[in-house]
Amino acid sequence: MLRIQKKLTNSFYAILSLPATAMGFALSIQISALSWILSTKYHLRIEDIGLVWASGPIAGILGQVLIGIISDKVWLWKGRRRPFIFIGGLLAAFMLLALPNIDVISSSMGLGGILGVAIAVALTLDLAINVSFNPTRSIIADVTAEGTERTKGYAWMQTVSGTFGVLAYVIGAVWDNYVLIYTGVILVLVLSIIPAMFIEEPRELESKDPDKEKSKTSFLEILSSIQPLWGFLLYAVYAVIMRIIHADFGNYYVELFCFAVTIFFILKVILKSTKGKSKIEAGITGFKKVLAAHSFTWIGIQTMFVYMFIYVQYKVYNINPGDPVSDSLQVQMGRIVSISFLILNAVGALLPAFILEPITRKIGRVKTHAICISTMAVSYALMLFFGYSPFVIYIIMALLGIGWASTISLPFAIMSQQVDQAKMGLFMGLFNLSVVLPQLVASFGVGQAISKAPNKSLIFIVSAFTLGVSAVLWFLIKEERVEA
Repeated sequence: MLRIQKKLTNSFYAILSLPATAMGFALSIQISALSWILSTKYHLRIEDIGLVWASGPIAGILGQVLIGIISDKVWLWKGRRRPFIFIGGLLAAFMLLALPNIDVISSSMGLGGILGVAIAVALTLDLAINVSFNPTRSIIADVTAEGTERTKGYAWMQTVSGTFGVLAYVIGAVWDNYVLIYTGVILVLVLSIIPAMFIEEPRELESKDPDKEKSKTSFLEILSSIQPLWGFLLYAVYAVIMRIIHADFGNYYVELFCFAVTIFFILKVILKSTKGKSKIEAGITGFKKVLAAHSFTWIGIQTMFVYMFIYVQYKVYNINPGDPVSDSLQVQMGRIVSISFLILNAVGALLPAFILEPITRKIGRVKTHAICISTMAVSYALMLFFGYSPFVIYIIMALLGIGWASTISLPFAIMSQQVDQAKMGLFMGLFNLSVVLPQLVASFGVGQAISKAPNKSLIFIVSAFTLGVSAVLWFLIKEERVEA
């Protein structure tokens, strides 16, 4: 074991963050360039772009959970997380290389259209990211103790990852998205493979369950653990089937039913007391509450990620989706989106380790995160009413960065305190469902609504509402304090 790992120095936290940074960089490229390249180079419709984006979360539903379960048990190449970090990094790099060459791949395979190839590339890219994101986050919990050490680990993860995310958007804004993609191929390979070789993983994971033989988790127990997400899961199955058979989504009766199911189970979990329960039972209840609150965050954030280009096109330039746009204007709009996400990630990189982590020691992780999510809801409302020019959009994106910084750092620390350390991979995968299932809602349901709506400002109406709901839910969660 390296000396810096024994002492848990800041340099070790930085190294520990690099595998997650590799996947974060790949995700930044996906956010910055995927909708842009599908819209401008391949001329896909809004609903088709939503379908391409939906393919990734579908992969994540099974990918993260399965990889989490396997990585909890396997031991290969002197690690349980290391093999999956390597494999995911290689796949992600190759799929980034394929992204600007979808038309070449399609024609070389003798295919008439590119939608199927675009879905296959996006699916494999997101599966690769999901394959690696679980172990890159789980390994932080594996080598840090509960309390401030772990919070610091995830705060550093976001700071380092966010800094590289800023680099991604600088490249996209100063040069273009093609330079960004090819730079990403190299960085993803290097950052996912080399740092993992210097992190020593524990051979055995400490379990909260004294009877390890009875601690195996059944499918029904897994299903029960994600109870707050049942409504999202029902809608995901319905939406995928409807798209496969090319059926109209109709009058939104199913959407309303799934929303009612979601609200029922979320309130049931949020209002549930943990008094008198064992440590394991209380932890599962706490885990469910985190899922409930975190899920609504990602409906709003994913809506922004997928449809920001459409919003800029409509609100800033008064161009309806599908109208002819010159090449120079396409580049200009793409640059605005890149700068917007650059600012978002710059704020997101600065805050976690240097601002949010010290604040959590004073007022707690949950309250800190709830406040950050509240600022994000308010910022989305500001975007709705004032986001008519690039300059104003950039200011509002800086405010959104407060919530973004917290979203991809603190919930991991909060969640990891609740669950059995020996099943961290499993629960990290289940936690990911509170991200990918809402992403499907954004890609299918919200995408369909935005496509039909004459006013594309609906994008930020949805974002403001869902982040407001998330903030309320986070404020209803009681802080579980764990001393370092």
